[in-house]
Amino acid sequence: MFKHFLAATAATLALTAAANAANPNVGGAPMFENKNIVENAVNSADHTTLVAAVKAAGLVDTLASPGPFTVFAPVNSAFDALPAGTVETLLKPENKAMLTKVLTAHVVAGKMSGADLVAKAKASDSGFYQFLTVSGDTLSATVKGGKLYIVDESGTGAGVTIPDVNQSNGVIHVVNSVLVPK
Repeated sequence: MFKHFLAATAATLALTAAANAANPNVGGAPMFENKNIVENAVNSADHTTLVAAVKAAGLVDTLASPGPFTVFAPVNSAFDALPAGTVETLLKPENKAMLTKVLTAHVVAGKMSGADLVAKAKASDSGFYQFLTVSGDTLSATVKGGKLYIVDESGTGAGVTIPDVNQSNGVIHVVNSVLVPK
């Protein structure tokens, strides 16, 4: 009986390790499929600016809700690449509406995997798969050199550096640029 207990325990640990291994680390932290977008994002050292912006915009409860959502999550260096003073200006309370618009231009209702986006872009005659964000803006997915890019309405392409970070309420795709709505 003890042998069966050990075998079952070992099998459970192996399955747990495999499930956790399926999700990549982001910003030096493990991302857990049983946690929501906010619970995971706050642990990523690469997303401290994004987390601060989500808090300032009052979007924590929304992104912690059941969803599902697809989030294109810019890293800190993407925010740093914006013109000087942009982030500071957006974080001011009087600019909350503008900040909310920028952030929700990175969020799509529903769960779209990287493979889904690649397949839809490749299936398109133009090579671009267009979809709407929560803000009402249009993003496009395209593949160049075997790499997935998300393109905003201004034509700026954000490379997906870590796709398919699964969450309990959707999926995060880490991107290297801020997507700017018109």
